[in-house]
This record gives sequence, structure tokens and C-alpha cells, in this order.
Amino acid sequence: MKIKENGKDSQILWHILLAAWVCLTLFPIVFAVCNSFKTNSEAINSVMRLIPEHPTVENYLSVFQKLPFFRIVMNTFIIAVVVTGLKTVTSLLAAYAFVYFDFQGKSVLYFAMLMTLFIPFTVTMIPNYLLISRIGYSDHIVGVMLPQLADVLGIFMLRQAMRGINRSLIEAAKLDSIGDIKIMTDIVIPLVRPALVSTGIIFFINSWNEYVWPVLILKSKQNFTLSLALQMFISAEGGTNFAMAMAVSVMTMIIPLTLYLFFQRYIINTFVMSGIKG
Repeated sequence: MKIKENGKDSQILWHILLAAWVCLTLFPIVFAVCNSFKTNSEAINSVMRLIPEHPTVENYLSVFQKLPFFRIVMNTFIIAVVVTGLKTVTSLLAAYAFVYFDFQGKSVLYFAMLMTLFIPFTVTMIPNYLLISRIGYSDHIVGVMLPQLADVLGIFMLRQAMRGINRSLIEAAKLDSIGDIKIMTDIVIPLVRPALVSTGIIFFINSWNEYVWPVLILKSKQNFTLSLALQMFISAEGGTNFAMAMAVSVMTMIIPLTLYLFFQRYIINTFVMSGIKG
């Protein structure tokens, strides 16, 4: 009986800790949403009171008046979609090559590639900036996309997913003289679709939230992304337009948060299976 009671007490404690952690995690989102519906003076004077006394949508309307907001959303969306699509394709092709092709130095090349995960972005930032400036894509959304067309994490995750496929399927297809492109599209992709979807969602969310690289490249308002639009209110006008900054924050998080809520099962399963296969 004591063992059962101790087990129940332990479960209750863990549930309390997890509930507290969930509250801490959700608080910034609730904070931004609630303050975005306050008047500016109320948001500044009662920032920690979540329920607005006089709810208003004026902050959202003002954002559309002060910024070319639809253009900014389209810039962010185009960058995220293009980067996601090309990253997913390059990751898929590279992962397929590392799993099903045999060539000299494959393991060395793979682990050397994995080591680039530990190189800070600040190391490659200046060379990338000089390259983009030299080829004439400074202050253009293409300049934001170009350095992000391949991703080591995506290659790793898809390689781990492909390692779980029964190799006899691939060997049988090759014995029937089926080409690698046909094998990939008809056999591999259907079997790794959950990992492919979750990897694409992660790429999209990361690209959507990207701030440091766009702020280096983009200078004109019409080329801004949502992260840069938010930075305008925080740095230049944060003292007088705090509520408007919260409105931009809410609009920035809606799409990636929605995507994650719909595809969280795929994302979690992909990370779990990546760890299991080693």
C-alpha cells in the first residue's frame, strides 16, 4: 500500500510540475494576445493585468495603416515557402545518397557535414553577406533565401527515417532495373512521408521566424518580413506603441503556431525515431 501511495504522490507531483511548466510556456503568448487588445496607455500602465478594461481592435487596424502589411506578409510567406521547398528537396536527395549510395569517404563526409551544426551562425554571417552583396541581391528577398537552400539537420532527420526502410525493397527494385528517381518517388517518399512533412514544417517555422539574417540584408520597408516589422515597433516606437507591437507579435505567430498544432504528431515522432535509430 505504501508503494502505491508513493507512486500516486509522485504522479501528482509530476503533474503539478508539468502544469506549472505549461503555464510558464503559454504565458508569453497569452500576454501578447491580451495586451494587443488594450489601449496604448492601458497596456503601458497595467502591462501585467491580462484582461483589458476597454478591449479594442484599433492596434490591428493601425498596423495596416502604418505598414504595407499585406506586402510584408507576402514577403515572409514567399521566403518561407521557397526556402522550405528547396531545403526539403536538397535534404531528401542528400539523405538518399548517404543511405543508398556507396562511395569512398561517405562516412567521413557525413560526419564532417554533421560537424557544421556546431558552427555558430556568426562565423558564416559575414562571408554570406559579402557574397550576397557582391552578386547584387542586397535588399532583396532572394538574398535572404540563397544561403538557406540546404540544411544539415534536415539531412540528418531524413537519413534516420530512411534507415528504417527494409533495404531488401530497394535492392529488389534495383534488380528490376528501376532507376533511383523512380525508387525515391514510388518507394522511399511514401514510407518517410511523416518525417518529410515534419521536417518541412520545422523548416517553414524556422524560416518564418528568422530575424538576424533578414535584418542584415533587407533595408526597404516594402521588402521587410514580419520579424523586421515587429522590430520597428520595439526599437523605434516601443515606448509609445507597445500595444501595437503586441498586435504585430500576434499576427506573426498565427501561421507557424497553427501549422505546429496541426502537425505536432509528425514532428514529435520524427525526433523520437531519429534518436532511436542512432
